Amino acid sequence: MKVSKAISERRSVRKFKSDPVSEEDLNKILEAARWAPSAGNAQPVELVVLKEKDQKEELVKASLGQAFLAEAPIDIVVCANVPRTKKRYGERGSEMYVYHDTAAAAQNIHLMALALGYGTCWVGAFDDEAVEEVINAPDNIEPHVIIPVGKPAESPNPPRKRSLDEIVHEDGF
Repeated sequence: MKVSKAISERRSVRKFKSDPVSEEDLNKILEAARWAPSAGNAQPVELVVLKEKDQKEELVKASLGQAFLAEAPIDIVVCANVPRTKKRYGERGSEMYVYHDTAAAAQNIHLMALALGYGTCWVGAFDDEAVEEVINAPDNIEPHVIIPVGKPAESPNPPRKRSLDEIVHEDGF
């Protein structure tokens, strides 16, 4: 699949078939996240893959009841090892760059999953401390995004997007 097609055809999928994600495909998806850019190549991204039903049910509770997280065959929690970036960039690193870095990894996950025939959804609404407990995160790890991955059981319509004329400003606003 061409990148341009993956970008324009990616949708937020919230209904999944029970088909498993193959280990080969999962490794391709995780590898795509690993190759995402990071500030100063600090590589703060840490990935937690959840497959167990009990953990996924706990993730549903931590994510304010988003039940589709338990329906997906796997959930990937994209986390940041904050000290890795803070060491190099101080507060700006810990308050901004780690979010950029995990967002880039998450986007790569979405695009690779789609290219392999899977659906995903970007989940950012969750109780940080509850997710940290579910994944048994050490103190230096912050969860930033949860991504369910599985064969889609729905085909969402494309969302309305603002036109380029609305968002592009040449030489300033």
